[in-house]
Amino acid sequence: MKIKGLKRNVIGALIVIILILCIGLLMKNDNNTLNNTSINEESIIEELDENLIGAYIQQGEEYVKADTIPTSGYEFNAEKSYCKMGDVIQEDITLFYDMNTQTLTVNPITKNKIKCYLYFDEKASGSEYILASPNAPTSHTTDWTGKESYYYTGNPDNWIQFAGFYWRIIRINGDGSIRMIYQGVADSPTPDETNETGAGTQIGTGVFNNSANRSYYVGLVHDGSSQHGYGINSTIMNTLNNWYNSNLARYEINYIDKKAGFCSDRNLQSGSWSATGNHTYAAYGRLINSNNPNLQCSDVDILSKENGRLPYPIGLVTADEAALTGITWNNANTGSYLYTGQNYWTITPYGAASEGWAGVFYVSMNGNLYWYRLFISVGIRPVINLRADVSLSGSGTTSDPFKVVGT
Repeated sequence: MKIKGLKRNVIGALIVIILILCIGLLMKNDNNTLNNTSINEESIIEELDENLIGAYIQQGEEYVKADTIPTSGYEFNAEKSYCKMGDVIQEDITLFYDMNTQTLTVNPITKNKIKCYLYFDEKASGSEYILASPNAPTSHTTDWTGKESYYYTGNPDNWIQFAGFYWRIIRINGDGSIRMIYQGVADSPTPDETNETGAGTQIGTGVFNNSANRSYYVGLVHDGSSQHGYGINSTIMNTLNNWYNSNLARYEINYIDKKAGFCSDRNLQSGSWSATGNHTYAAYGRLINSNNPNLQCSDVDILSKENGRLPYPIGLVTADEAALTGITWNNANTGSYLYTGQNYWTITPYGAASEGWAGVFYVSMNGNLYWYRLFISVGIRPVINLRADVSLSGSGTTSDPFKVVGT
């Protein structure tokens, strides 16, 4: 009896194995997914036997043959893609290519010696999407990339939702990345009054630096000895880093630009620099003496994660960017989107004095630019840059803010 029972168990197990193998073969014939990032290399597409794949990418109004399947900047055109056996198009075969996982699905795959043609359309970048929208920024000037940067003025429809927060787009940088400033937690489908003005528009308050008796402390980062140094975080840089680590770090690979950076303009208006001397920085001359803001920056003061001068790709708005929106020196303006009814820091140095203080510009609660000594505690509003190639939806209004697709 035990032997018969054992035979039944063995036979049952064999039947299960055979069924699994049959199902596996059927699944392979009906829907085969290929991991493939190269084309026209028969040896790497073992599942297709002698099949070949060709890829064509859109350039303007035409498609040109590509050596590799694109990994970004394009989207798969399933309607245009097809397979052929000889000269005959196989109408029963459908194709799908997943740009995220870089996998091709051929369904069904039951025929040998077919060739499949994959077509990829140019995908509008996030910056192109914004610039083509009805709510695009219209003012522009050359920034430190040497290319045109398009920036918003006044109080426009430049709302964007990303990573669970609302932001306002400051400008499209010359390299196409999208600079934006924190505007509050996105705890509702659309921004409400708490996202427009008040303490909710900042991540908290804090000092720029605990120490203010040396001129180098005006740097978002500094080296503790020189005018343009870096390597030591300011107090506010540590605050920004901690917030970034908790809220944005997981989005960095796919969405946040690490190269665009931020300008900590530590050039002087005139004279020579010393750690304890009397001097004013270049922005003093631009923004107080002549009200002539710009988006230029010396290479030595461009701070980014890419160039190793910042630990994370996060910073602050410049006083020049604030002035371009209409917030100027000692001239109250509540009509700018950067007005929040709060005092908050910019990244831009103001000056220093031998009496033992150094200061940085801030946007005041009245809607004008002014300056504070570094150890005063005011609002902190993070600024980040989105990658140029992010996908966006929406129109930028409060009822339909721009949104980063996939987040």
